[in-house]
Amino acid sequence: MTPKTFHILVIRFSAMGDVAMTVNVLRALTEQYPQVKITVLTRGFFSPFFRDLKNVTVFTADLKGKHKGVFGLYKLGRQLNKIHKFYAVADIHNVLRTKVLKKVIRCRLFASIDKGRAEKSALIKGKIFKQLKTTHQRYADVFKTLGFPIDLSNPTFPEAKTISFNTLSGLQTKTEKWIGIAPFAAHKGKMYPLELMTEVIASLSKKHKVILFGGGNEESKILEAIKDKYPSCINLAGKLNLDQELDVISNLDVMLSMDSGNAHLAAMLGVKVITVWGVTHPYAGFAPFNQPEDYALIANREQFPAIPTSVYGNKYPKGYEQASGSISPQTIIDKIESVL
Repeated sequence: MTPKTFHILVIRFSAMGDVAMTVNVLRALTEQYPQVKITVLTRGFFSPFFRDLKNVTVFTADLKGKHKGVFGLYKLGRQLNKIHKFYAVADIHNVLRTKVLKKVIRCRLFASIDKGRAEKSALIKGKIFKQLKTTHQRYADVFKTLGFPIDLSNPTFPEAKTISFNTLSGLQTKTEKWIGIAPFAAHKGKMYPLELMTEVIASLSKKHKVILFGGGNEESKILEAIKDKYPSCINLAGKLNLDQELDVISNLDVMLSMDSGNAHLAAMLGVKVITVWGVTHPYAGFAPFNQPEDYALIANREQFPAIPTSVYGNKYPKGYEQASGSISPQTIIDKIESVL
């Protein structure tokens, strides 16, 4: 008798870090429940994140084009109904768009993420200060509601990729440790001061290969200027597509990142990740997957007692812009060297 297959639609449109955090949860789900097949509904840019997952396919949502607005979402829902008869829908985004889709997509079961807004609000307002449930566990809880509890305690990761492109000198052979550094974040309050980060890069590049990550023209220019000062630096910003960038990340010995998407990209590939936290805090549940607690370097809360000032780092009191600067460059260097 052929085992029953359960086809689940997983909805997560954005942001990059949040989409990346779904990967380890889906890998655990499909390994522990091989009878489950997943269709991930997300933006096309994020498709490479899921390239190593078995029983997982991606359906691209064109939210700025044919799937824009309420009528576009109804069209999207009808397209999905024609392609698959879903057993369940796992809404791990829980926004207005997904609520519209809920009314259109036909399935037996529908479960949405509990984002823990009340707990996070209490954390931000200083009413509590404790570790909240991680985002990864919140994702897993959605599948538990659908009848598929997931154990995240013994994760597996893909093998490091062979780098087959030759656009960058210095990455064809690996003769020293590779340290990835992603110094930017969406909000200033989450960024380590660049002058201090340059000190970190200067020190680490004396013994190791330092690979710089970023995006956008302005970030690329800044990183290119830093790269030019240190022979053992390579700047990847704006030079690779996402597939190629993931290939490089998979070969890193450690990634140094802010509380940002690059931390989650490295973690989803099983890379060790050191994170620098400014006005945000890992207690809100957004620490990268499967990383020891001491890999998170926290701004001085005696000096900046309102931390965390927000969940996403977009709100903070005056004077908190460079809170992460209370972490010394030597502290970061020592942590990376200890991990290596």
